[in-house]
Amino acid sequence: MIKFKLLSLIVLLLLNSNILAAFDIKARTAILQDYLSGEILYEKDPDKSIYPASMTKIMTAMIAFDLIKSGDLNLDDKFIISEKAWRLSRPANSSMFIMVNDEITVENLLRGVIIVSGNDACVALAEGIAGSEEAFATLMTSKAIEIGMTNTNFTNASGLNDPNNTSTVRDILIMSNYLIKNYPEYYYYFKELEFTWDRTGSAPITQPNTNSLLNKNKLVDGIKTGYLAVEKYSLASSINRNGRRLIAVGSGFKTKRSRSYESNKLLNYGLSQFATLEIAKQNEKFAELDVWLGKKKTVGVYVNQDIYKTLLKSESLKKTKYLKVKISYMGPIKAPIQKDDILGKLKISYKDQSTDEFDLYAFDDVKKINIFSSLMKSINFLIWGDV
Repeated sequence: MIKFKLLSLIVLLLLNSNILAAFDIKARTAILQDYLSGEILYEKDPDKSIYPASMTKIMTAMIAFDLIKSGDLNLDDKFIISEKAWRLSRPANSSMFIMVNDEITVENLLRGVIIVSGNDACVALAEGIAGSEEAFATLMTSKAIEIGMTNTNFTNASGLNDPNNTSTVRDILIMSNYLIKNYPEYYYYFKELEFTWDRTGSAPITQPNTNSLLNKNKLVDGIKTGYLAVEKYSLASSINRNGRRLIAVGSGFKTKRSRSYESNKLLNYGLSQFATLEIAKQNEKFAELDVWLGKKKTVGVYVNQDIYKTLLKSESLKKTKYLKVKISYMGPIKAPIQKDDILGKLKISYKDQSTDEFDLYAFDDVKKINIFSSLMKSINFLIWGDV
């Protein structure tokens, strides 16, 4: 028979739908995601093609991070600055103001890319890693495909004007999510408020982070601004409040001020109107299931990923619904059981509609009892129905 064990979590739900319907962001395209649950909380034409501008530099940094993690590149390695990179060192461009034939560390170039959005730093990093910016852009696009960015093509390391350097806010969100999840040891660069470095033959130069939202909201810890005349202003941003993280991406903001204001508004909307509940933690024992003919009467089960659910907050205590978490398995489970065997499903439903299900794995081994004990158990079961 199929045996179900039910866990019910009463949650506060559903803000007035008219308020939600009225919410809007003054951008051509935008998206908001709860990082823990992965659920999209707001979207506005999220698959519209955009020029990602300097948000492209997130991928530029990620390529370097991959090589550093693999040991093929070190933060203190130095690259010689080419004339091509130096020619982008001028006030008209975002720049860290490098000089031709300078030898600059990978870490300083990364800070130049991430904090001050230096186009010159992007070219220097790309050439140092791949030999040319064109070859580096191929690496960028390959990485984009690998992580699920299905509508993105990178043609350069900086995001400067190129009609073929295209993406969507949904893809930039995927990239931002991947950045935070896979490079936590380097993500702190994105929240540094300024960058100072000692230029060759000149006084040290200090420049602020191009992301002014970092100063306006202390909970914001990234990610990357962008601007092109044809695209106007863009921003990938992230906020972390008490371990709950939201990621927003918007493009087509009319002004630099509205870019920060509207992005902050979008992040605060997610925090104020939604709640995220923890359902299960990766590799932690979630429940005990009954075992038949085993040396233990139960076996622990776990899921192989963190599971969260994001729901609208309630307008009042009277408006409650149920989020149901249910374990489904064929039981009792016959021994022997090996650790990591799939034993059942964890099913999540909301308002009686199924939303997600996950495999449940055996937390440890359960050996089978000896023949005599097995026979006695079988007799007891036949007579008394007692397992």
